[in-house]
Amino acid sequence: MMMFRVGEKVVYPNHGVATVENISSRSFGSSFERFYLLRLMYSTMTVMVPFSHVGNVGLRPITKLQEVDRVLEFLACGDCPCNSDWKNRFKENSVRMRTGRLGDIAEVFKALVKLQADKPLSFREKKMLEKARQMLVAEVSVAKGLDEPKAVGLLDRSLAQSDLRMPAAY
Repeated sequence: MMMFRVGEKVVYPNHGVATVENISSRSFGSSFERFYLLRLMYSTMTVMVPFSHVGNVGLRPITKLQEVDRVLEFLACGDCPCNSDWKNRFKENSVRMRTGRLGDIAEVFKALVKLQADKPLSFREKKMLEKARQMLVAEVSVAKGLDEPKAVGLLDRSLAQSDLRMPAAY
């Protein structure tokens, strides 16, 4: 099982970067359960994750620099096939977003940015693009130790190599 420390930045799938604020124990009848208390970076929300569920929910450390560089490379020149049926595309993208893996989020992000260049996105896809953008920016900035505007610039430069533009934050 993965262990995190108070103050450590982690990724909570489908919500993005969070900080471990506290580690506590609670008793349930005769058994004790330990919890991580996470504060999500982009909301006032806190989440309690039982140690026993860390694997199930996919809580993970911040992506390593080498993998972040691979993601930037993918944004620059990777191919992202896009399902033409929006319902199937939305379903596939939802599954990718739930994994919480940076590479999967980058795939959803690039596919939606590419699609948006051709036609307006549906409301649900716009929301998904916003969330993917926010999650990418947050994790790239934390992983590389950059402030957010610099992380946005880095992502924008990668996308520009694929003739795509970084969408503005909403």
